[in-house]
Amino acid sequence: MTDRAVKKPFRVTGWHVLFSVVAFFGVVIAVDSLFLVLAYRSHPGQVSVTPYEDGLAYNRAVAQRRAQAAMGWTATAATDARGVVVEVADAQGQPVSGLKLTGLLRRPATEAGELPLKFEEAAPGRYRAPAKPAAGAWDVHVQTQGQVFQAERRLTWP
Repeated sequence: MTDRAVKKPFRVTGWHVLFSVVAFFGVVIAVDSLFLVLAYRSHPGQVSVTPYEDGLAYNRAVAQRRAQAAMGWTATAATDARGVVVEVADAQGQPVSGLKLTGLLRRPATEAGELPLKFEEAAPGRYRAPAKPAAGAWDVHVQTQGQVFQAERRLTWP
C-alpha cells in the first residue's frame, strides 16, 4: 500500500467570509471617496460667496424682477470683433437710449477670470463694451445703474 497524500477539500471558513466582506466594503469606500474628491475639486458647488445674505435679499430681488417685468423691456446680447454688444428695447420694441449699463463676463461654472464691462451707447438702444475673453462659453450679466433693469445671456467666443 502506498500512502498518498490526501488533499483536504477547500472549505469556506469564517475568516474567508470576514476578509471578503471587509475587502468588498473597502473597495466601495475607496471608490466613493475618490469620486467625492474628484467631484469637489471640479466644482465645489458654491454659487455665491454670501449665500446667507443673498437669502435675506430674496424678497427684494423678487420685487425687482416684478417691476422689471412690468416695464416690458427686453435685451439681446451678442459678440463682435471688439467685445460685447447689448441692445435694449422697451415694451413696444423701440430702442431705450440714455442708459448707464455695467456688466460682468464670467465663466458658467466658475468665478475664475471674471471680466468687468463698462458699456457705452454706440447707437440708440445699442450699447458696446470692449472685451477680449478667452475662447469658450461666457455668461454676460448686464444691469442699469440702480439695478432697474438686469439681464443675463450666454455668449460664446470662438
